Amino acid sequence: MEKMRIVMLPYLAYGHITPFLELAKKLSNRGFSIHICSSPINLSFIKAKIPEKYSSSIHLVEIHLPNLPELPPHHHTTNGLPNHLKQTLFKTLKMTKPQLHQILSDLKPDFFIYDIMLLWSAVVASSLNIPSLRFYTVNAAIFSYFFHFYFNPGEEFPFPALYMRDYELAKMTHEVADDAEVEVDRDKVTESDKFVLVHSTKSIDGKYMDYLCGTGQAKVVPIGTESPEDGVGDVDKIDIELVKWLEKKTEHSTVYVSFGSEYFLSKEEMEEVAYGLEVSGVDFIWVVRYQKGEQVELPQGFKERIGDRGRIIEGWAPQQRILKHSSIGGFVTHCGWNSTLESIEFGVPIIAMPMLYDQPLNARLMVENGVAVEVPRDEKGNLDRVNIAEKIKHVIRDETGENLRKKMNNLGENVRSQREEEMDGVVKVIQLLIDEKKGTLSSEKS
Repeated sequence: MEKMRIVMLPYLAYGHITPFLELAKKLSNRGFSIHICSSPINLSFIKAKIPEKYSSSIHLVEIHLPNLPELPPHHHTTNGLPNHLKQTLFKTLKMTKPQLHQILSDLKPDFFIYDIMLLWSAVVASSLNIPSLRFYTVNAAIFSYFFHFYFNPGEEFPFPALYMRDYELAKMTHEVADDAEVEVDRDKVTESDKFVLVHSTKSIDGKYMDYLCGTGQAKVVPIGTESPEDGVGDVDKIDIELVKWLEKKTEHSTVYVSFGSEYFLSKEEMEEVAYGLEVSGVDFIWVVRYQKGEQVELPQGFKERIGDRGRIIEGWAPQQRILKHSSIGGFVTHCGWNSTLESIEFGVPIIAMPMLYDQPLNARLMVENGVAVEVPRDEKGNLDRVNIAEKIKHVIRDETGENLRKKMNNLGENVRSQREEEMDGVVKVIQLLIDEKKGTLSSEKS
């Protein structure tokens, strides 16, 4: 019997592609054949992340964006993309609508899963009578927060643990000025409005899923979190010296510091983080990334002063391998959702320093779950080295860390226990929508 075929369209950001790829693996394990559409530069990233066992069930399909002078092919991804080009990329991807129509016409899939940022693509699928489902690549808590303020302006959000400060809202508004451009003919998209996939699990934010379902607007379907078995990588692929260095450290004595692949610290932020690590006296691994063509220098003499207490990694780091190591006792993170889920998977307490977009909400969701502390900022959102050092010391050197770790391990166990059940729910919804579409088409013909 031929496998049912699903086409997926994530947004052109690694933070969106990663959960799509994990969903593709899970659906492949359930007997589906998956086609993931993206730009060539992103597909090279995806290809490297697909284990051999999925080579016959996960296929990659190129979508070629118009080659604009200001947006050459190496910028057909948000990774390393200058901020002023983000809106251009978003709008340029929408120009591939005829191309997506042709891809769906040729592949004739049974189902289409699309990024919630790309609602226009659902119209394309609907025009070809292909049932579809939107995928919100973060959690239900964030979805419910923004859903509430969009549909209930002026009303207080019913969950006070989640909030955004004025400077965070201002920064987010500036960063995503036109990314909310979702003008589509909603009358043409009906079946996909019934459900929404979220990259989360009931153990993490079940009450927010219940809240959304209670609004009557959408039924939330969690895909669960992924097992890292395919992502940890082989020892020979990582820095052996780093492993040797970690082996010398005592259990839970070291913090891992990383702010994701798409955020670059300003000079002021770099200095405060550096001095915070220095003042804390705690051992650390710090992943430092620079914007292409720019380099924000570490404070003069910093490397010499910290000596063998710290390791600086420029560019890519084997994050899962590091977080898995018993010497790691805390994760200083921007709280991007994929990094947050990895922290949960490996039982590492979070020292939250959110930077952009929805990250402050992720941070506060983790604080609400009792598995994180957030580094305070001033009223303008500026970091302070003393606050950074204090939070790191609390997590590594006193009972705060032990309490966070116990709760994080319990959360991880609950998350893992729900994986199969939640994927059963995803498959059930996909089959329901396929059957509904077939029933509708049959009745139309008769």
